[in-house]
Amino acid sequence: MGTRGRQIVGLDVDDLVKRLNSALADEWLAHYQYWVGSKVVMGPMKEAAIAELVQHAADEMRHAEMVSLRIVQLGGTPVLKPEDWYRISGCGYDAPEDPFIQKVLEQNIRGEQCAIGVYDGLVRLASGRDMVTYNMAQAILADEVEHEEDLQSLLEDYESMIERARGER
Repeated sequence: MGTRGRQIVGLDVDDLVKRLNSALADEWLAHYQYWVGSKVVMGPMKEAAIAELVQHAADEMRHAEMVSLRIVQLGGTPVLKPEDWYRISGCGYDAPEDPFIQKVLEQNIRGEQCAIGVYDGLVRLASGRDMVTYNMAQAILADEVEHEEDLQSLLEDYESMIERARGER
């Protein structure tokens, strides 16, 4: 990173890089969780779920690119080994061992809710201290909020369809 660009960051840059690497690990794991979920998901409304999961996987990869670029701009090194993702991730990975649509959606909703917490924390940390990180985190936060809404809406549609099929509505 440029010397002046690092100097204007009103935060402990090493701590910020550590937090960003944790977010980067989350993004890689989220990307894989969405991607593999799109391959194994089963049940009614499977095609709608696949479309949503594939789109979210692409968004998570874009987020990983944004976060890794910011880490480099700050003079840090993005996490280098995939095996470290599990160690430094704040949100973890929830394998779709039960590929039924309801379970896959619930797992990914939990992941999005964790990501919302991560980026809300980064936004609050960087506010007024590091506008570049702030703007990046704010943009990703908006995506994560939208993802949660998308997944919850799809789950609600699924649950409504099941209720109708059972004659409960």
